[in-house]
Amino acid sequence: MESVDVLMIGAGEYTTGFVRGQHGAASDKPAGVIAVTLIDLRRRGLVNRLALCNSTGLEFKPIREQLRTKIADVYKNMDVSLATFPPDDVELDPLAYQAAIKTMKKGDAVTIFTPDDTHFDMAMAAIESGLHVLLAKPAVKTLDQHRRLCEAARSRSVLVAVEYHKRFDIVYADAKERIRSELGGFSFFSSTMTQPKKQLHTFAGWAGKSSDISYYLNSHHIDVHAWAVGEESRPEEVVAMASDGVANRMIDREVEDTITLMVQWRSKDGSKGTALYTASWISPLGDCHTQQYFHYMGQKGELRVDQAHRGYTHAMDGHGFSSLNPLYMRYKPDAKGFFAGQMGYGYRSVEKFVETVRDLNSGKKSFADVEDEGVLATIHGGMKVTAILEAGRVSLDNSGRPVAIHYDDEGAPIAVSVC
Repeated sequence: MESVDVLMIGAGEYTTGFVRGQHGAASDKPAGVIAVTLIDLRRRGLVNRLALCNSTGLEFKPIREQLRTKIADVYKNMDVSLATFPPDDVELDPLAYQAAIKTMKKGDAVTIFTPDDTHFDMAMAAIESGLHVLLAKPAVKTLDQHRRLCEAARSRSVLVAVEYHKRFDIVYADAKERIRSELGGFSFFSSTMTQPKKQLHTFAGWAGKSSDISYYLNSHHIDVHAWAVGEESRPEEVVAMASDGVANRMIDREVEDTITLMVQWRSKDGSKGTALYTASWISPLGDCHTQQYFHYMGQKGELRVDQAHRGYTHAMDGHGFSSLNPLYMRYKPDAKGFFAGQMGYGYRSVEKFVETVRDLNSGKKSFADVEDEGVLATIHGGMKVTAILEAGRVSLDNSGRPVAIHYDDEGAPIAVSVC
C-alpha cells in the first residue's frame, strides 16, 4: 500500500515542541506530538514526504534545531528533514499554507494545529484540493463553519477528522463502552481540565483574542461525553459563567481565567441530564502539566476517571515531584535507542488518521466504514461539540443568559440563539 505525503500546518508546541522565543521548549511535550509521530511513521514506511508550514520563516532555524536536538539526536534512524513554507527569510506570511497546499497531490494528508480562528480557511483550502485533513480541537468555532466543512468534505470525498486523542486512551475508551452498555440513561456529567499559568505566555498571541479556554480545553471532555452517549441524548440549552483577574494581568487583555459551561441534555425517552464542563489556564505549577478528570452518573450507575494520576510518580534533585503519564506520549527511547512511543494515545490518534487515509485511498475502507467504526472523531459526528462550545461563548458574551441549541428534522444541530 502506498505511503502518504503529509503537510503539517502550524509549527508550534504541539507539532514540533517549539515555543516561540525559546530554542528548547520548556514544555511537557519536548519533542512535540505531531512531528515526532509522523517522522516515526515515515521510519516505519507509512509516511513518505513531510512538509511543514508556519506563518513566519524566521522561526525555521530554531525549529530545525529543536527537531535535531529533541528527535534526531535522541532516537535512532529518525530523519527530521522536511520541506518548509514560507522561505526562511520571510518575516510574515499568514497565507503561506496556500503555497504549501499546492505542492501536495490529491489523496495526501494535512494536519492543522494553529489558532482556532484560522482552522476554517485552512481546512477548506485543503479540502478543495482533495486533501484529507486532521484538525486540532476544536474543529471550528461556529456551527455555520462546521456545517460548511461537512458539506465540502462530502463533495470532495475526503476525510476530515478532529484530533481528540483522549478517544485512544484505553481508560477513556473503556469508560465510553461502560457508559453505553451498563450505566443507563444519562443523568449527570462533570469534568475539569486545567493547565498552569505559564501556558498563558505560550498562548499570548491568541488567548482572549481569537479563542478562549473553553474552546481549548473543555472541547476534550465535551467530545468524550458526546461520544459516550451517542445519539441517545442531545444538548439543548447552555449557560456559561467565568472568572477573571489573573490572565488579563499577565497578557494585558480581557480574557477569562476559568470558564464553566452548564448544559441541559435530553434523552430520547424524554428524561433530562445535566453536564458541567470546567476549563482553566491559571492553575499553579503542580505535579502534572494538565489536571483532568470527570464523573459520569447514569440512571443505573456511575464512574469516575482521574486521567492525570496513573499511580506513576517521579522525583529528582532540581526537578521536584511529578506524576508521569507515558501512556499519552513516551519520550524515553527503548534499550536500543529507538523511539518507543507507538502505544501512546497521542501517537495512536495520529497513526489512526494516517492508516485511515491509506485505507480510503486504496479502497480498503469506505467513508461509511469509518463512521461505523466510531473511533476517529470525524467532522460529521462532532457537531454537538461545536454547538455546545459556540453556545457557551454566546452565553458569556450575553452576561450568562441561557442559549438554546436548535436542530433540523434529521436531528443535527443547526444554530444557537439567546433564550
